Amino acid sequence: MSYAVLADLVVVGHALFVLFVIFGGVIVLRWRRLAWLHLPAAVWGVAIELVGWVCPLTYLENRFRRLAGEAGYNGSFIEHYLEPVIYPLGLTEQSQVILGLSALLVNLAIYALYWRRRRRK
Repeated sequence: MSYAVLADLVVVGHALFVLFVIFGGVIVLRWRRLAWLHLPAAVWGVAIELVGWVCPLTYLENRFRRLAGEAGYNGSFIEHYLEPVIYPLGLTEQSQVILGLSALLVNLAIYALYWRRRRRK
């Protein structure tokens, strides 16, 4: 398997991880045991956005791109792939915090619903 294909697979996996961080709580409403996987993922994803870290998957993708003879990119996965779509004028520190807080609030609301349903049973 070529390094370019590996880099593309990392991108797909990274995008799925981001979706899982944001919407995984909805899956937990159906399959409760996934909470043990989703909660740490959500904490990690929110922390990356709030603190401004770069996910290790970004470094892995860039490494594969360079090994394939392609150019990598600077910054984070969010900045490279999602920022042009979500923030065409640029991602600021404030908008990154808003992304992190939005993910946090979405998940808090979903888990509040989860615990409310659980208490009723």
